[in-house]
Amino acid sequence: MNLSILLTIAVVLLIVGMGFSAIRLFLGPTVPDRVAAADTLAVITTVGLVGLAAWFDNPVYLDVALVYGALAFVGTVAIARAIEGDRE
Repeated sequence: MNLSILLTIAVVLLIVGMGFSAIRLFLGPTVPDRVAAADTLAVITTVGLVGLAAWFDNPVYLDVALVYGALAFVGTVAIARAIEGDRE
């Protein structure tokens, strides 16, 4: 199989995943569903940044992906703790 065909398939799958996650983010019936969708979008974005690093053969995108992934994880944990409330 040609490499460009595989890259096209990967990009299409990323876009479809982003679409489904965006639908869940905007139409989610509960707040935890929306938080999970936002986290999924962050993971897909991180994967997209890694793909850009491979496509352009530029390791700077890997640094950006690492920082973005870490910040997205910390943000998701903070939102989950805020939703959980003051349970001790």
